[in-house]
Amino acid sequence: MRKSRLGAGAENVFQIVRTKRAEAQAKGVTLIDLSIGEPRGPALLSARQAASVAVMSDDEAMHAYQYNASPGVPDFAPRFIRAHVPRAFAAAEVDYLPIPGIKPILGLLPLACGCAEQRLTVATTTSPGYPTPMDWCGYHPLVTHYALPLNPANAFRFAPTDITPGTDLIMMNYPHNPSGQVATRDWLHQICAYCSANNIRLFNDAAYYVLSYTPDSATLSEVAPEYPTLSWAEGFTAAKLIGNGTGWHVGAMVGSPDFIGDIKVVKGKTDTGFVAPMAAGVVAAFEHDQEGIARYREMYRERLKLFAEILTGQG
Repeated sequence: MRKSRLGAGAENVFQIVRTKRAEAQAKGVTLIDLSIGEPRGPALLSARQAASVAVMSDDEAMHAYQYNASPGVPDFAPRFIRAHVPRAFAAAEVDYLPIPGIKPILGLLPLACGCAEQRLTVATTTSPGYPTPMDWCGYHPLVTHYALPLNPANAFRFAPTDITPGTDLIMMNYPHNPSGQVATRDWLHQICAYCSANNIRLFNDAAYYVLSYTPDSATLSEVAPEYPTLSWAEGFTAAKLIGNGTGWHVGAMVGSPDFIGDIKVVKGKTDTGFVAPMAAGVVAAFEHDQEGIARYREMYRERLKLFAEILTGQG
């Protein structure tokens, strides 16, 4: 019988927003574009030009599967991480992994923690928050998921006491979508210390780090190496770094060698890597066009400022 074999579930929230936006525009409604998650317009010209040169390259590696390496763009992952994380790492302190964006990786994280063979308890920052980590957990039958409490009272930062005993993996998102809250070094120390002491793997989706505008904002990668027994990983993406790079699907992860190693095993069996010419364009932008990146950062800052003013005006 031809019918859906999936359980009832809501449509993807991002697709809902896109549909409503298209419907309003079709009716002639003028929209104020405050989008950050799905920016409008093209990527930086510098990135597009470099990607076009890479596409025309005769180098076989530029057109081949990249898998867990990046033969078309050598050392992409450590170079990309250096562009985001303001600290150096010791030689064996971390490992790196190029990725085709963060969302496709989120579902691999519980698998990299063994959920295909054993029950796993996963905590996420999805209430409120973008639902993808929660959705992925829902597709893993051996995963028990719960959302960490986030609200104005705790400034949208959960506390170690909010973590349920027996939790195996925390998937967090700072800077946080949609609250905009950032992770501070002091707060990260609390979370890292607790996770290290309780054998909890810790992951942070840092997709919006490039758009944080306060010196208090810190990455997990700056703090986690201070905890030698902590199993951790952090993901970064070029989606906003180069303007509108949401369709380029280029990013990288850094983390403790054990966690990154497990992710590599699962990813290596299920994914063939990113598109190398697009990664070449990203490298050109962050290594040679910081001025262009700064312009986009300022555009996003103005959007956030306008959004805050609109909300404040409405009480």
